[in-house]
Amino acid sequence: MSKKSTLQVEKANEFIVNWLKAYATNAKVNGFVVGISGGVDSAVTSTLCAQTGLKVVCVEMPIHQAASHVARGREHINQLMQRFPNVSRAESNLTSVFETFKEVLPNDTEEQQLHLTLANTRARIRMTTLYYYGGIYGLLVAGTGNKVEDFGVGFYTKYGDGGVDVSPIADLMKSDVFALGAYLKIPESILTASPTDGLFGDDRTDEDQLGASYDELEWAMRQDEEGKSAASFSGREKTVFEIYKRLNTINQHKMQPIPVCILPQSLK
Repeated sequence: MSKKSTLQVEKANEFIVNWLKAYATNAKVNGFVVGISGGVDSAVTSTLCAQTGLKVVCVEMPIHQAASHVARGREHINQLMQRFPNVSRAESNLTSVFETFKEVLPNDTEEQQLHLTLANTRARIRMTTLYYYGGIYGLLVAGTGNKVEDFGVGFYTKYGDGGVDVSPIADLMKSDVFALGAYLKIPESILTASPTDGLFGDDRTDEDQLGASYDELEWAMRQDEEGKSAASFSGREKTVFEIYKRLNTINQHKMQPIPVCILPQSLK
């Protein structure tokens, strides 16, 4: 089910950088702020932003973060600052904020649901932090979601990492992001690491959470776009397609505009 990216990386890179620069110029802002996780999506996004020549602030926001994630993120920021003089770093350790927040909330619920809710809380605290940096420096928050996450399975936190001003890589499949990352020469440690959202404070990967790899989910997304159904497949393909369809269905609330109750004119 794996598919090698056919992205024309050099032209795609130029297109996205120009799009970012034009958007920021029209918005009359100074540049971009990007949350750095140690993963490929944030590494590629921040490198694209850096190429605009505008101010870019790379923010580390650890919350009980695994040392390997922190190390990869710092390696990337160090490399990016050496390559681009318009890039700077900032760190806000949010562990104490997260722990204080937990103290004033109820925790008498089912354990799995509690862990998921707290994972989403981490993402929302980080979103608030990025908008603080954006506010004080006049920057746009650049999102790091890719196509299969944002529009396929909805694998992000609503008003967390989904709360952004611009989404430069949201039309790229994960395989495209890796191809672009290799072209941009982001650290090898990031290109070879298993994708993870790092929201649970353990070593679980995205595949552990989703039940399928990104290659498999990209395959399922393409089959769904072609109008296929689960009945078209068997074995692992059927399992993966059903995983994709289930996640795509239950996460539509993230992908669709917020419902607005429109009153009839007779009531106004």
